[in-house]
Amino acid sequence: MQGRTVLPSRLVFVRRETETRIHILLKLFGLLLFQRERLEIEPHIDDPFMPFVPDLAQFDYQGRIALWVECGECAISKLDRLAVKAPDAEIWVVRRSAEAAGDVLQRMAQEGLRRARYGVVGMDAAMLEEVEQLCVARNDVVWHRASWQDQVIQFEFNGLWFDCGFTVGRH
Repeated sequence: MQGRTVLPSRLVFVRRETETRIHILLKLFGLLLFQRERLEIEPHIDDPFMPFVPDLAQFDYQGRIALWVECGECAISKLDRLAVKAPDAEIWVVRRSAEAAGDVLQRMAQEGLRRARYGVVGMDAAMLEEVEQLCVARNDVVWHRASWQDQVIQFEFNGLWFDCGFTVGRH
């Protein structure tokens, strides 16, 4: 993906009443996997024709959306509209498991979404569930590495080491 960027020493995720811990964790892992300059969490989009808010987005120097990341459940119709509303953006979906990622890819094909516009990441479901159980009000995450080529992530979460895979699919 992109070159290495320096992450802030502290990130604050605020969980809304309607959000699950899994959704927050998917945003965290999305942020860590897609880390690049100007990557923002749920940014305000100053465009009256854009009815959506991304979980994560990166803007180019002209203020256009360069990367749009949806985490968790996402309607296929929304993804279809995003391809039109953000024509130059990379569009990615981060799902909780390889099976869930495969389901999104299958539905994209069934609905006839544009080819070569979307990427889908499937996290390791067992890892995600274990991390969810370890969550407390304040959590320590030490990110060691992510390899898109090997599809591996390595990190520590509240003192426990994780070394697991993820899947990547394209449509």
